[in-house]
Amino acid sequence: MTIAPFPVSAPLPVVRLMPKANARAIRHGAPWVYANELVTDRRTKGLIPGAMAVLEDSLRQPLGVVTVNTNSKIIARMMDADPEASIDQAWMEKHLRRALGLRERMYDAPFYRLVHAEADGLPGVIIDRFGDTCVIQPNAAWSDALIGPLTAALIAVTGVSNVLKNASGRTRSLEGLDDVSGVLAGSAPDAAVPVQMNGATYMADLTGGQKTGIFYDQRPNHAFAASLARGARVLDVFSHVGGFGLAAVVAGAKSALCIDGSGPALELTAQGAAAMGVSDHVSIRQGDAFDVLTALRAEGAEFDLIICDPPAFAPAKPALEAGLRAYERIARLAAPLVSEGGVLGLCSCSHAADLAAFRTASVRGIGRAGRRPALIHTGFAGADHPQLPQLAETGYLKALFFHL
Repeated sequence: MTIAPFPVSAPLPVVRLMPKANARAIRHGAPWVYANELVTDRRTKGLIPGAMAVLEDSLRQPLGVVTVNTNSKIIARMMDADPEASIDQAWMEKHLRRALGLRERMYDAPFYRLVHAEADGLPGVIIDRFGDTCVIQPNAAWSDALIGPLTAALIAVTGVSNVLKNASGRTRSLEGLDDVSGVLAGSAPDAAVPVQMNGATYMADLTGGQKTGIFYDQRPNHAFAASLARGARVLDVFSHVGGFGLAAVVAGAKSALCIDGSGPALELTAQGAAAMGVSDHVSIRQGDAFDVLTALRAEGAEFDLIICDPPAFAPAKPALEAGLRAYERIARLAAPLVSEGGVLGLCSCSHAADLAAFRTASVRGIGRAGRRPALIHTGFAGADHPQLPQLAETGYLKALFFHL
């Protein structure tokens, strides 16, 4: 295991909020302190990224232990409201046991998101579990610096043999961290891992796939779409490894066409279909989703159930307007392909686009396609992706299903 680059047991330095900062919000559970809210004197600027400190308000009253990264706009993240807390392996094990207890109450098999960052008390940390293997995304500097104790705690609590580090994604770059992934304990699987969800089999590439290998967050939305799929012709756009399409076929869909820009992801879709013995009902098509939807319209194609689950078109506020236009365009291109009385499902994982804005863009796109929508269901991420009420970003996933 790697050794922490700072002594977590030594007396902690003190950092202080500016008078204008909202200390009350911190006391009531707000997890982040922004760079313009913290006094950044020479001592604070000299802290190693990820170092622990005691946070005080402007009147020198302690608020708790934070982790500090002066390279990030989120300069401090709340770790513990107890200013005497020691952020060590035992502390990590306590939070991991609590997270594991919740997941084991919800799921019969060890395939789920085990840790969802701030909402599970481990700021910036994502951990997805795939049976005997866990994949960690240490997206905050503290978790990168203390990856050794974190890995040891994870093994102690879960008993898994293999722990992988996934360093992809824009969040790490915002923290000033590298993009080097690797094996932290045990070994990486030499083939895709089969994952059972909603009766379907998905093949997850834990080392070369998107994110950690699969999108557990869509589990309940896959299930809702599957409930509409019996006898239906299904189109799964931005399908990744066949999330909606495979769930629909196993629920009795007549056929599912899965579209994605990634050839490897579509190959995993085909492997999942083969593992379930439903290859005759599943077809794949590689290409840009906007182009393929346009081509399907020209071909006169029609589907009873269409789901579009694109990547985050608005990952941050500066991209919001362009992102909303993209969501509107997807809805406008997909709606004409839905049969009379069919259902169109539209998803967004952009935290910058809230539910109201995403719904407005979707309805506008459907209307511009000449269709009349009735909203029949609004879905969110599964319960293994808990939301922290004080942090809107944790409620990023939205799924809207319209009867046309």
